[in-house]
Amino acid sequence: MSEVADPRTDESEWYGLRQLERTLPSEQYYDPAHYARDLQKIWYRHWLYLCRSDELAEPLSYRTFEIGTQPILLVRDENGVLRAFFNTCRHRGSVLCQESAGRLRAKSITCPYHSWTYDLRGQLLRVPLHGRPQPVDVKDYPLYRVSLKDWNGFVFVNLNSDAPPAFEAAFDPAIDRLAHWPLTDLVVGHTLTTTLRCNWKVFWENFNECLHCPNVHPALSSLVPIYRRALMDEREDPKWREHADDDDPQYKGGVRRGAATWSTDGRSTGHEFPGLTDDERRMGYHFLMTLPSAYFVAHVDYVRAVRLRPLAPELTELQAQWLYPRETLADPAFDVRNSVEFPAQVIAEDGAVCELAQRGIHSLRHGSGVLMPEEYEVHRFHNWVRDQLARP
Repeated sequence: MSEVADPRTDESEWYGLRQLERTLPSEQYYDPAHYARDLQKIWYRHWLYLCRSDELAEPLSYRTFEIGTQPILLVRDENGVLRAFFNTCRHRGSVLCQESAGRLRAKSITCPYHSWTYDLRGQLLRVPLHGRPQPVDVKDYPLYRVSLKDWNGFVFVNLNSDAPPAFEAAFDPAIDRLAHWPLTDLVVGHTLTTTLRCNWKVFWENFNECLHCPNVHPALSSLVPIYRRALMDEREDPKWREHADDDDPQYKGGVRRGAATWSTDGRSTGHEFPGLTDDERRMGYHFLMTLPSAYFVAHVDYVRAVRLRPLAPELTELQAQWLYPRETLADPAFDVRNSVEFPAQVIAEDGAVCELAQRGIHSLRHGSGVLMPEEYEVHRFHNWVRDQLARP
């Protein structure tokens, strides 16, 4: 959210809102016309996380995705290069690959409708002529390319062919936040996919505040004591200077003393990452966000990647993947449940209250809500949305 003023830039100040701020208008969370505007102005212009690159491990493997109304095709060509296209034939627009994942039978893609055939770099190879003259020049009809970025094994695409924004600028905080984690080498050990009955913005609002934590997440608030105070950061407390020299996690953040990570018992499971700093270990969790599609949480023993995908004005798909070192997954003593069940419970609790919020904003009297001082990050998110929608 680098385009919008960040209150955290002044390290001497309290982070909270200084005046009453309104939320976005309620209709922006359920109106179909506004949902279409969100897709056009936000989702079709920003870098979007899709999957891990090793999910297309072999040459000729492919995956398909739907982002709003846009069909996307990822394919690894015969030389192992990962490429992205709109999953759309240049003839009359048919979808090319129909399954969610698979492996091509040949070094080409053939449209199932009229058999136009493309190589894996997207060039049109041939069209069926049936003995008639060639009506088109094949070099003029390649597949529609999509900008692609493989960042440490995480595959992102950008549908804005005219001017995709700088990739590094898409992250908050800075992209090097997780530089000490060996992200490229990690392997997916568990995947959770669920559908939330809420608009995608409701999810991000919930993500950006912890006022709900003591009530909604009792187990998490026990593991992370500052959450029990309905805070995410020490400077969300107007009296934070009174505890500036106290390293207690309830004031400084981080997991409780004696705990190491987000897990059922607070203990790390499997092999810990060797390159972390003492502060990274003390904290026990580090977030990296990229709007509108994903956030990543790095712990001492695993990394969690959470991807959002808008399905409808009031439906959002959430996919969470737990990534581990290879030696952890190869260890016969490793029990994935210890590190999976606790975050999965948090995801379920968040999903439940997001759905409550979605249902309630339909009230004829609720034109918009108001924000508490601690919801400065929600306000910054709202301003980011407003800024995106105002752009030509």
